[in-house]
Amino acid sequence: MVFAETGFNLEVDLSRGNIERVATDPELTRHYLGGQGTAAKILWDRVPPETDPFSPDNLLIFSTGLLHGTPVIGANRTAVDTFSPQTGRYSHSLFGGFFGPELKFAGYDKIVIRGKAPDLVYLYIHNDKVEIRDASHLKGMGASETAEQIKEELKDRRIQVAAIGLAGENRVYMASIEHHNSSASRGVGVIMGDKRLKAIAVRGTRDVTVKRPEELFRICSRMYKEIYDNPHAGDTMAHGEGDEFHVDNFAWGNARARRNNFWNKEREENWLATEEELRIRWTGCFNCPKDCHQAINYPGRRPYFQKCYSKLTYAMAAYEELDFDYNIIGLTQEYGLDAYSTPQVMAFAIELYEAGILTDRDLPDFPPDGAGRFFYLVEKIVRREGIGDLLANGVYAAARQIGNGAEAYDHNTIKKFEQVPIKLGMINYPYFLMYATGEKMNITQIEGSYPQGPIADKEERKKFVEGWDAAPERFKKWFIEWEPRTHPTIEASVNICDWNETMHYADDAIGTCAFLSSFRGQFGGRPPYHIHNLPEIISLATGIELDSDGLWEIARRNRNLVRAINIRRGLRRVDEKPPEDHWKKRDPEMETRMLDAYYEFKGWNNDGIPTRVTLDALGLDFVSNDFVKRGILTD
Repeated sequence: MVFAETGFNLEVDLSRGNIERVATDPELTRHYLGGQGTAAKILWDRVPPETDPFSPDNLLIFSTGLLHGTPVIGANRTAVDTFSPQTGRYSHSLFGGFFGPELKFAGYDKIVIRGKAPDLVYLYIHNDKVEIRDASHLKGMGASETAEQIKEELKDRRIQVAAIGLAGENRVYMASIEHHNSSASRGVGVIMGDKRLKAIAVRGTRDVTVKRPEELFRICSRMYKEIYDNPHAGDTMAHGEGDEFHVDNFAWGNARARRNNFWNKEREENWLATEEELRIRWTGCFNCPKDCHQAINYPGRRPYFQKCYSKLTYAMAAYEELDFDYNIIGLTQEYGLDAYSTPQVMAFAIELYEAGILTDRDLPDFPPDGAGRFFYLVEKIVRREGIGDLLANGVYAAARQIGNGAEAYDHNTIKKFEQVPIKLGMINYPYFLMYATGEKMNITQIEGSYPQGPIADKEERKKFVEGWDAAPERFKKWFIEWEPRTHPTIEASVNICDWNETMHYADDAIGTCAFLSSFRGQFGGRPPYHIHNLPEIISLATGIELDSDGLWEIARRNRNLVRAINIRRGLRRVDEKPPEDHWKKRDPEMETRMLDAYYEFKGWNNDGIPTRVTLDALGLDFVSNDFVKRGILTD
């Protein structure tokens, strides 16, 4: 056993109603650390590439991070991994709150779920007591309403619940899994609904043992004070600093009638007043003083938690004011809908209506105003009624199912999935690579460690670099040399993309929040942890001897394994491109050169497939052997 781990997973077969407590292999932890890393290995081993996402043989895996339940600040991100019906490929989501640490306290590192229940059920875990319970009385309930109902019937307010709403029950592809102040989005709620699993309720009272507690606690106490003294470093969305940039650069679907310079001083003051009026308080996740979620009380809605970009997504998609956003979020979070994808799907439908591709026959009694249309479409989508049955499959599939020119309005999907809809002028080289090559369905799970743009003032730039503890020297040099309105070199762009994504693969294995590592560094804060100091923290907690090179290798191993999972499901170079109009100005020749350089840097062939040499060097020889047998690689 490795310290900080429980050493046990829960295996749940919903078809048979069978539950097993299974000992884990500590060597897998040393190889992949945990979280997403070990979940990817389970998916590789147990879900063949021909398995349909809606098959009972598809797995849905909830993973604690390796450092959950330890004193490490912000170690609370639960990973949910499966295969998506929207893309046919690997789906990875994260949510914070309290669920992962509670599962660790109950004595489990993962819940591995297969099969489909005959009727709606929920899973109840209280230490050794694990039961599949009838959930027919929860059918149609909202996600937070479900959590409250379960806590009442189990007579324990301390239970942590992850639940789906009506969207998950009806297998809407944008369905989320809701927990307290966090959501697991990017298409995992649809699989939970397909398995007829309404919720998972967890209560744990056991200890988590660490290897060297006194030294670890001393470091974590220092980290806690640093975050507490500057809690909002790097958090531009939750606390308003990024509103102007995002409002004026959001482009929905076909960038229809985009309001340039929508932001102004009066709107800023009105929005701040709206937030102050509706906010109950700022809240945080387990063992974190950052407090980056708002508890909102909107009249006529259940109190809820506003999360990151969802503060703006619906408002900007409908071109309504912030009050509308807080109103509709109160509804859509109860339904369990992804606040990135759902507004884009609805804006797409309105575009088709305005273009005459959808008509009054498709959308009877369609309201004339933006807000009314969005509330109308929510109900159609979440119930899969009429045209909502197609829209519930996401923009890419809906465009092709509707036809009649609808495909031309699919302007913001990559690999069949809706992306963060920011439309800028000139292509950004590192972001081109992150958008094109990422495995995690969304740029926010890839970007972060390196700033998005240069600092114009050279003295400010120098000051930033002097406090940039997490960055290796080559990144400091590239940033010092980066002037406004210029591009990083191809070499720098490839390294920036690799550094950004590698840190996320480390975070997602140990369960730490990227807003305390990658994103905190990007916006000028000193991250409490990063590649340079995480190895010591991991070693003190687990007893695994690790240095920066060792952690980097594990993160690369996890990244290549996830890549291999998607390669085995058909991913190739032809799929790796952002939408045509994501940037106003494109340079196809340079994009080709960047992709060539990135593949070479990663040790992949010209079609984006990791080579045998790369795989074997990372201890992934089982992947290379499989690829040779399938003809994906030659021996």
